Amino acid sequence: MIDFFFLVPIAIGMGLAGLASFMWTLKSGQYEDLEGAAERILFEGSEGPVVEKRPVPPAGTQSDQRKKRGQR
Repeated sequence: MIDFFFLVPIAIGMGLAGLASFMWTLKSGQYEDLEGAAERILFEGSEGPVVEKRPVPPAGTQSDQRKKRGQR
């Protein structure tokens, strides 16, 4: 029973801290443009996916011989 005298004020304090942070985000405009970030991530950099081109080793090198034997 004595634990409730300790836990209830902590729970109320945490609830008030959460409410205060929510009110702060409302006043700072965090929720004004909900779709902007979602659309920005989709359409930003519309030049296409980045494809890394690796140089092809000439025939007869070690990597070519390893592929024939099934090694990496």
